[in-house]
Amino acid sequence: MINFTHLYLGIFSLIISVLSFLNILYCYYFKLYLNIDNFIFILFFSLFLGSIVFFKKNNLKKVSIYQKILTVLLGYICLPVILSVPYFLIISNISFIDSYFEAISGFTSTGFTIFKNIKHLDESLILWRSTTQWLGGLYFLISIILLIDIFDKNLKKSLTNFINFNSNETIKQCFKIGI
Repeated sequence: MINFTHLYLGIFSLIISVLSFLNILYCYYFKLYLNIDNFIFILFFSLFLGSIVFFKKNNLKKVSIYQKILTVLLGYICLPVILSVPYFLIISNISFIDSYFEAISGFTSTGFTIFKNIKHLDESLILWRSTTQWLGGLYFLISIILLIDIFDKNLKKSLTNFINFNSNETIKQCFKIGI
């Protein structure tokens, strides 16, 4: 399970590094040089975490649904820690708990915020907030696909054979999505 968790979270760490690189390009384009070093730190930190995946020997076996659920839940806890670092470093009077809350609310796309007026934030931080929301949506979609277990032969049969649509299989897959 550990290899699967490392692989899954490492891939999303690499996606964070790509998005932080885009934020660095945004800062250079609009001459927001004050915050570039924070996004460079996130770029290298997430590249380091993501590259660990490629140097480890991966022996991926069939992973159970419980291990997949645990991996998805760990992602909802661990990835916002990386995403909260720019809030903590850029805004001087914010605690790490508040920056983590801001990253969690962006990652889960709830829309809650600790800021009274978003318009007073730096433009690069507003872009980072939007990036966090986009990444959270992508993580949710890929996690749902992961949990459905598209390699299940019964599901494949029910999706391709609409005449003999098996209602028990549909209920089983809906239950997996619900969990």
